[in-house]
Amino acid sequence: MTNNLAISVRGLRKSYGDNTAVDGLDLAVHRGEVFALLGPNGAGKTTTVEILEGFRQRDGGDVSVLGVDPARADAAWRSRVGIVLQGTGEFDELTVREVVHHFAGFYPEPDDPDDVISRVGLAGKAGSRTHALSGGQKRRLDVALGIIGRPELLFLDEPTTGFDPEARREFWELIRGLAAAGTTIVLTTHYLDEAETLADRVGVIAGGRVVAVDTPAKLGERENALATVAWRTPDGSVERAQSATPTALVAELAARYGGEVPGLTVTRPTLEDIYLTMIGQR
Repeated sequence: MTNNLAISVRGLRKSYGDNTAVDGLDLAVHRGEVFALLGPNGAGKTTTVEILEGFRQRDGGDVSVLGVDPARADAAWRSRVGIVLQGTGEFDELTVREVVHHFAGFYPEPDDPDDVISRVGLAGKAGSRTHALSGGQKRRLDVALGIIGRPELLFLDEPTTGFDPEARREFWELIRGLAAAGTTIVLTTHYLDEAETLADRVGVIAGGRVVAVDTPAKLGERENALATVAWRTPDGSVERAQSATPTALVAELAARYGGEVPGLTVTRPTLEDIYLTMIGQR
C-alpha cells in the first residue's frame, strides 16, 4: 500500500452462495488518474465497486481505499469519497439550489453549493425545480451531489447512459475538469469510446478477475496490432490485406493504380475490438 495509490486491492473474493462473483481480483488505481473499469454483465464489476465504496462486505482479500479499509470506514472516510450512481434520486418539488444546499449540510467541510452548481453547468437552472430538468441536466445534478463534499475519490457508475451524443460530450468536458482539478475518478461504463476519451488507464474484468490493465492505446498490445488496408478493385470488389507497414502498402497501391486508390481505407483494431477479444466474444 503506497501513498500514490488511491485504491489498492489484493486477492479480493466475494461469492453469493455457489456463485463466485469476484475470484482473487487485484487492482491498483493511482491518485489523480481517471481509471475506467470495463467488463460484461456478471463479470464482477459491480460487486467490486460496491466493495470499494463500502456498501458490500467481502469474503476475503485486502482492500485499501484512500488508506482505509472500506469495511471499517467511518464518516470521516465517507466524506472523502464521492459516489454518482445511475440515479441519485428524485426531488421533483425542490429546486436545484435547494437540493445542492441540502446535501452540503451532510459534510463537515462542503464546497460552496452555488459554485458547484456553476461548475456542473447548472447555474442557469439553479432556480428550476428538478422535475423540469432534462435527462442530461439531472445527471449534472447527480454529479453536483457527488462532489459537494470535495471528494478526493469519485465513483461514476455509467454516467452517460441514455444521453444523446451532444449531451455526452458536454458531460465529458465536466469530467475532464474534475480530473484536471486533481480528483481521482473511477468510471464504469459500457461505452468504449467514453473510456478511450476520458481514461488514463482502463482495466478489464472477466470471470471475477482483472485480466488486463493499460492505457487505452496500449491495451492488449493494440498499438502493435496489424492494420487492415482495404481498397476497391477495377471489377468493383473490395480487397483487404493486413500489414505491419500500412504506409508502404498504400504507396505500392498508389503506384499500381497510378495515383488515387479507389475506396482506400486503413484501420487498426479499436478499443472495442480488443475488449471483445479479451472477454471472449466475437
